[in-house]
Amino acid sequence: MQQVLEMTYLWLKAGHIIFVIFWMAGLFMLPRYFVYHQEAAPDSPENEVWLDRESKLLKIILWPSLLITWILGLALAMESGAFSQGWFHAKLALVLALSAYHVWLASYAAALRRGERKLSGKQLRMLNEVPGVVAALVVVLVVVRPF
Repeated sequence: MQQVLEMTYLWLKAGHIIFVIFWMAGLFMLPRYFVYHQEAAPDSPENEVWLDRESKLLKIILWPSLLITWILGLALAMESGAFSQGWFHAKLALVLALSAYHVWLASYAAALRRGERKLSGKQLRMLNEVPGVVAALVVVLVVVRPF
């Protein structure tokens, strides 16, 4: 029985890491898409191409990856008893923040679809750094477990 539990944990962990990678890739891509999108003229055919790309990235990669990452992550936390550990609480706070960032990106994509261009290319380029910083902090928390 112990061996079955250990294998289950390893498969959950592998799946979690795989979908985190997919999610992070999408979070890196979408703000970059926004930069290129905003460089296209609002009524150009290129604008429509960017709207389609953004929509597909959200529907095919980002939303499913977010959901599966959360499901597998919570299963891992339950399996390993992480809910009682300080590092996990910090990780959970960061992942909640990253999830909120994801939702904000989706709302910005909806704004672009309505023709609203609220941010500059420079601001979007800066926002593109958010997932990398958060990912680095999460990795340190998970690997080092400083508290």
